[in-house]
Amino acid sequence: MPQRNKTVILLTFLVIVWGINWPLSKIALTYAPPLLFAGIRTVIAGVILIIAALPRWRQLEFRRLWPVYLASAVLSIVFYYGFQTIGLQYVPSGLFSAIVFLQPVLLGIFAWIWLGESMYGLKIFGLLLGFSGVAALSIGGFTGSISAAGVLLALASALCWALGTVYMKRNAARVDMLWLTAMQIMLGGLILLAAGSVTESWSAITWSSAFIVNTLFIAVFVIALGWMVYFKLINEGEAGKVGSYTFLIPLISIGSSVLILHEHVTLNLIAGMLLIVSSILLVNVKLGRGRRKRPAGGEELHQTAG
Repeated sequence: MPQRNKTVILLTFLVIVWGINWPLSKIALTYAPPLLFAGIRTVIAGVILIIAALPRWRQLEFRRLWPVYLASAVLSIVFYYGFQTIGLQYVPSGLFSAIVFLQPVLLGIFAWIWLGESMYGLKIFGLLLGFSGVAALSIGGFTGSISAAGVLLALASALCWALGTVYMKRNAARVDMLWLTAMQIMLGGLILLAAGSVTESWSAITWSSAFIVNTLFIAVFVIALGWMVYFKLINEGEAGKVGSYTFLIPLISIGSSVLILHEHVTLNLIAGMLLIVSSILLVNVKLGRGRRKRPAGGEELHQTAG
């Protein structure tokens, strides 16, 4: 199979599973408290990724690199998945995912500040469009028609995702990326499980077939395989394509949320989503070979997550 076809298949898989993750997570939360659910699915994924990384065990270097693994776990897993899973209880999954995908816009700012990526007029305009899109999506939080707490948790999730991505990129030369991915997911999952065990009750989990199937699907396909596919694309120099396909994920999330959960599509949601999609496209556009500075590590900085 030609490489281009493989890339399209992998990107399609990534976008679909990370898109339907949001309504599936919303369903799973009807059977389990948020932190325990987040911890269970993440630890299962962490075990799978560690098994996949074992052939490269010499590159783990846990004694030297554990601070990097832990910091990345806190930002990209504990805070990102923690805020995400709690926030999904308060607002529709389609709306929540749309706000979270302000992340590429925040990433554009942080990459400029901390990684030396270029900033130019079109990118600034794109960033402003992104913030306008989130403002449109968040109007209901100010009028009381949707939960303000849910909107803030979605914004916090996007912020932690962007910060975690920048942190990973700054340390890319020091660590093996597969081991960083595996360890951050495992450590983050263990922290979420511990927090859930202290603040929530395991007896509150309804171990129904729907919960088990949903949790296993998210753990295996969304987190473990999703991250492995992302890692493969990055290794093959497809980071830019991953970033440019980001805007499809919330569209699939909204569509699947309408079909699965019968969520309503509002005018604010459409307007905000269009602004954020336009923003992501403008922030990721390339203006000639010399305009974007490539940070240390080789590939341009883009990351998506489920």
